[in-house]
Amino acid sequence: MIELLAVIFSIIYVVLAAKQNVWCWAAAIISTTLYIYVCFTAQIYAETGLQCFYLVMAFYGYYNWNKKDQTLEITQWSVKTHLLILTLGAVLIFLTGFFLSTYTSAQMPIIDSFTTIFSLFATYMVVKKVLENWLYWIVIDIISVFLYDSRDLHLSAVLFIIYTGIAVFGYFNWIKVMESND
Repeated sequence: MIELLAVIFSIIYVVLAAKQNVWCWAAAIISTTLYIYVCFTAQIYAETGLQCFYLVMAFYGYYNWNKKDQTLEITQWSVKTHLLILTLGAVLIFLTGFFLSTYTSAQMPIIDSFTTIFSLFATYMVVKKVLENWLYWIVIDIISVFLYDSRDLHLSAVLFIIYTGIAVFGYFNWIKVMESND
């Protein structure tokens, strides 16, 4: 039941984020709180930590998207910035995966680390309204389907299939918004 509620609020969050609705962050607060419990119980420890990060970012996202003195516009980052993110991400995946496989009972530590590390970057990009966040999410979501399904969290695996579709929609919707603002 907890996983089902987490899935429902997660879908609400992503749909509202794709539509640039500030209330996406309230749904994120609820879903991440529930997923902290779900992931910890399933021994997906990096994902548990990620959910804690999501909770903090949900509050920050609400603040950042709701500033009265400025409107946050969708932006794009340079290829150089993305190459830096990919390089840093690879190093962090190795370090986190090594730590988890050596010192915990984590299941699938490298895949868990991959989805966690790149989700950190992608979440920050959502908060800052960086267009390419959706491309990161598409890859993360596809890999997350496998991760959650392997831990018998089938509702969450379905959630990540849905997330993939919403991420595709979000990407093209944000492009349309950017073009209409030019």
